[in-house]
Amino acid sequence: MAEHAVIIAFRYESTSLDRLFELEDFLQKAISGSGVGKYDGNEIAADGSAATLYMYGPDADRLFEVVVPILRARSFMKGARVKRRYGSAKSGANEITSTID
Repeated sequence: MAEHAVIIAFRYESTSLDRLFELEDFLQKAISGSGVGKYDGNEIAADGSAATLYMYGPDADRLFEVVVPILRARSFMKGARVKRRYGSAKSGANEITSTID
């Protein structure tokens, strides 16, 4: 089965990474605790202006369902773009992008 992905891109606008690391802890626990995949890490702009979070599993929709409530609970995630990819990046897999409100 192809590996699906949920990729979250957002404006962070802070040089303090405390809130981001706290979010990552919540995401890791929720994803592993629900058995829907794995949290794989982040990319953060050197100036803290933006960040991207990566998570993978066999079902992008299920992974999305687990992480969205966590994202919505954090004000700095408002406007984040969440891409669900249904297969590997090299496969030209279908993708859906939504925004956290």
